Amino acid sequence: MSIVTGWKTHYKSYNQNIKLFILATIFTQLGMGMFTIMYNFYVRELGYSEQTNGTIIAMTALASAIILVPAGLMSDKFGRKKVMVIGIAVSTFSFFARSVLDVEQLLVATAFLTGLSTAFIQVSGVPWLAENSTASQRVHLFSFHSAIMMVAQVIGNIAGGAFSDAFQYLFHLSGLWSVRITLLIATVIYIVGILPIIKMNEQQRKQPTSKPIEPFREKLKTNRSQIKLIAMFAIAQMIIGFGSGLVIPYLNLYFADRFLASNTIIGIILSLGQAATAIAMIIGPAIVNKVGEVRAVVYLQLSSLPFLLLTGYTENLYIAAIGFLFRQALMNAGNPIQASLVMGRVNNSMKGLANSVNQMVFSLGWALMGPVSTSIVMMYGAYWGYAYVFSITSVLYLIGSLYFLLVFTRKSFQNEEKTLAKIS
Repeated sequence: MSIVTGWKTHYKSYNQNIKLFILATIFTQLGMGMFTIMYNFYVRELGYSEQTNGTIIAMTALASAIILVPAGLMSDKFGRKKVMVIGIAVSTFSFFARSVLDVEQLLVATAFLTGLSTAFIQVSGVPWLAENSTASQRVHLFSFHSAIMMVAQVIGNIAGGAFSDAFQYLFHLSGLWSVRITLLIATVIYIVGILPIIKMNEQQRKQPTSKPIEPFREKLKTNRSQIKLIAMFAIAQMIIGFGSGLVIPYLNLYFADRFLASNTIIGIILSLGQAATAIAMIIGPAIVNKVGEVRAVVYLQLSSLPFLLLTGYTENLYIAAIGFLFRQALMNAGNPIQASLVMGRVNNSMKGLANSVNQMVFSLGWALMGPVSTSIVMMYGAYWGYAYVFSITSVLYLIGSLYFLLVFTRKSFQNEEKTLAKIS
């Protein structure tokens, strides 16, 4: 009860811009949760193979990796609100197109458009929260926002399955049309999220009057310490992203291939994983209070590794599900803490760039490691293939966590951090 009371107190202290953005997040993530859980089934209902699904996932991630840095720079220059409105409008169009089209090339092309457009929302959300909060609010705020995202996605996942089943079994629609109508409903829910964003109030960004707008190359030269800081965070995120790209996009295939689990069981397991992550994110700030932000991230990531290996090597579905739940919760619980760490150490003019670079290198891992993962599984089979993939991922997670700990706890970094704090 004390934890709940504490979170209520924190929520009341947030300004109207934050509350509106959280409301927008609820609608967009509800729609996204419904859409993503059903889209693989839509592709299958159209008669395409799992390889087509893999291509669509890779193209979405590749598009995000390509556009994230330019989108971050646009967010810094033109404002978070404008960029988010554009992102939601274009991604709504892409969701609608993906729900009605049935030609493979168009499915891939619109998936690429989805990756491009949703990137504009991704790069602007975290900086918006940072700019509308105080340093003392950020860890709790980022954890709360991430938990809300997870809960909304869980509800969206469940609603997607419920709507699809209802259309098929109660209204006797075909499998294809039941999924298609569900995707269209998800698109409508998603676009509602644009309304709270339109109501948000953002001050117009001031451009210097005495000199022209600073070119990107000059911006890099005059902000070397900030660029160095962003690069150090990006290296850690890149290592983790490459590990994640081997496993996370294909967890549904893992449960289906190794345990012959049904789609319903897989959906329940993945939804429980998101719910467990939401709970862990709420507990995260308490760990920060005891060990600090850097060690909290590292301890949570390292504690997830035994459960990752357990999931990779077990032949029991229940043990695999439990291992997945703990891995998912512990590994992801550090994400909002790390986001708070980054946003608290770069100035407002660089927040969009910092966020976009981190997400770009993570998306790059998903785009590049997908073919590696599927090739290993095809070569070694459903047991040893996934065992090798999970093992490689755990090694990459270990390297990324230790790098993060060594770099951001060393004395030279602490001294640089104090200097930056005085300058800002």
